[in-house]
Amino acid sequence: MKPKPFKIETYNGDSRYVKETSTGHIWHRCQHRTLYADTDRSSVVYHSNYLRYFEQGRATLMRDNLYPYYDIEKSGYVYPIIDIGIKYYRPLHYDDLMWIHTRPDKIERVKLQFKYIITHVESKDIVCIGYTQHCASNTSGIPVAIDPKTVELWKNFPINIK
Repeated sequence: MKPKPFKIETYNGDSRYVKETSTGHIWHRCQHRTLYADTDRSSVVYHSNYLRYFEQGRATLMRDNLYPYYDIEKSGYVYPIIDIGIKYYRPLHYDDLMWIHTRPDKIERVKLQFKYIITHVESKDIVCIGYTQHCASNTSGIPVAIDPKTVELWKNFPINIK
């Protein structure tokens, strides 16, 4: 089944952010070009590599909003993944350029979720749609309430915009 078209426009003149025209959701985005090492014997990107692309989207979103993972970990928090979902719609091949769109989604007391849409830059086709759910933990692995800076980001996304 084909997904609904992902129609976007640049948000507030900053090309790192786009607004989905049908929903009004704001997405952070970054580009990535597939490497030969990302492909499998059938010359398409191996399915698990999309999780690495999700991580790149998450890390870039946090860094561009002034709260990189390094700072989160220095403050005593870690956010391991506890659930993942992904739907594939078309493959990527070696040297394809993609947009990784990421946005904060749900937030609860100890859990938060990111959503992702990866699109092919040239065709604008949706490659996959997914999510990752994370649990806030201290450095001993004990679940704790989400740190205040992350809560602020979820409430006020995007924070660092021109």
